[in-house]
Amino acid sequence: MLFTSLQFFVFLPVTIIVFALVPARWRWGWLLVASYVFYAAGDPSHTIYLAVVTAIVFGCSRAIAEAERPAVRVTSLTLGLFVVLGGLFAFKFYDFLAGEIEQALGLVAEADAAAPVLPRLGLTTPVGFSFYAFAAASYLIDIFAGRIAAERNAGRVALYVAHFPKILAGPIERATTFLPQVAAGLRFDSALVAPGLQLIGWGLFKKVVIADTLAPMVDRAFSTPAYASPVDLLVAVYLFSFQIYCDFSGYADIAIGVSLLFGIRLMENFRRPYLSRSTAEFWGGRWHISLGRWFRDYLYIPLGGSRSGAVQRYANIMGVFVVSGLWHAGLGYGVGWTFLVWGALNGFYQWVGLATAGLWRCIGTRLPRLGSSAAVQVLRILLTFHLIALGWVFFRAATIGDALTILERIWAGLARMPALLPAYPFTADHGLAAGLIAFLMLVEVLDERRSIWERLAAAPVALRWAAYYAGIFALLLIGTWGSREFIYMQF
Repeated sequence: MLFTSLQFFVFLPVTIIVFALVPARWRWGWLLVASYVFYAAGDPSHTIYLAVVTAIVFGCSRAIAEAERPAVRVTSLTLGLFVVLGGLFAFKFYDFLAGEIEQALGLVAEADAAAPVLPRLGLTTPVGFSFYAFAAASYLIDIFAGRIAAERNAGRVALYVAHFPKILAGPIERATTFLPQVAAGLRFDSALVAPGLQLIGWGLFKKVVIADTLAPMVDRAFSTPAYASPVDLLVAVYLFSFQIYCDFSGYADIAIGVSLLFGIRLMENFRRPYLSRSTAEFWGGRWHISLGRWFRDYLYIPLGGSRSGAVQRYANIMGVFVVSGLWHAGLGYGVGWTFLVWGALNGFYQWVGLATAGLWRCIGTRLPRLGSSAAVQVLRILLTFHLIALGWVFFRAATIGDALTILERIWAGLARMPALLPAYPFTADHGLAAGLIAFLMLVEVLDERRSIWERLAAAPVALRWAAYYAGIFALLLIGTWGSREFIYMQF
């Protein structure tokens, strides 16, 4: 069920009304039922995988908590992680790797590709599996590490895994923050209605007005990179950078806003990422924050983090980004090596940042005015944005060959851009896209200094409601409703 569909706008009010009428002690149960209805609306068979993962996680969590011997605790944790993360790997990669192995070993001629030698699973990854698998894995690890007590109520564990606002594309909420809220009792808090609706409205605006307006122009250029002009490709790279941001952060805003209507606070997942002054800042605390913290806490630190010497630290960083690339594979653009390159490229950025950190500190110490100047900060933001956009080319392209074609054609045309741009047949769609991106960045810059919601709350009533109505009219007049899935729920 899409957040942008008419079906959802019927489902949500009904869920809220019943939630308000149900006795407080049973509200978590109603949310669990609603979550399974929401999830089943896409493909009812996927609820089987969801239920199986939940049952295994609950059983292993109880075994970890009740085991008297360390070996039993380790075995229970290993079994749970093997089923959850191993299942994720099998769904996403087994058939792809089987085909790659066949080609590498020359087992199948191109003409006989329809008759594979190695067996195939032929399974489609359940929608949102990447997100709830990571949430389930973190729950088991946190119990094993003693960060949280194992929940005795299987239904509450099921709600943690299946909570409908976050199940399709996050945030990857921790049980350490989610389950205590459920245990404390869920209630409809009128103080959370306004911020919840604001986030829902802003998330919808980013998705259906901005992201889905940019998408067709991006699709055209990336579908035939060999035949697109350098300007087409350059524009598409810029537009995709904002498409994926508005698409993904739009989902997160809606998910957080919807959860507030049920008295549940989810973690922030985006923090104005295109205002980052380094790629470390971008990945460390502004983009997909819940995933970044997951990798930090459950992969980077257990590997030794920065405590095991420089060489090991560099290896750990690259390992995290490569695994992140693998996790993203299948993100609506198929499973391929492009995601591995994307992850490794961003890992390389971190290497460069670490290697040059001492130099920049020295410059900042010797030339403090230069380091803190607005012009330098803007240049750092622009450089970081372009480095991230370069990575997005591999993320979006169908193959590594297509990504290299795009970069080669843009590079070859850079010197001629001053002549190509005035001659390019820009359309009203391009003008609308530019205006929407400019508006987005204006809001982001204002929000960086002071919350945009605080600004609206302090504004005169007439101005505040004029902004709300302008947003509603934009949603109705420009928005593309129900036609495109959110990018991050496609894997």
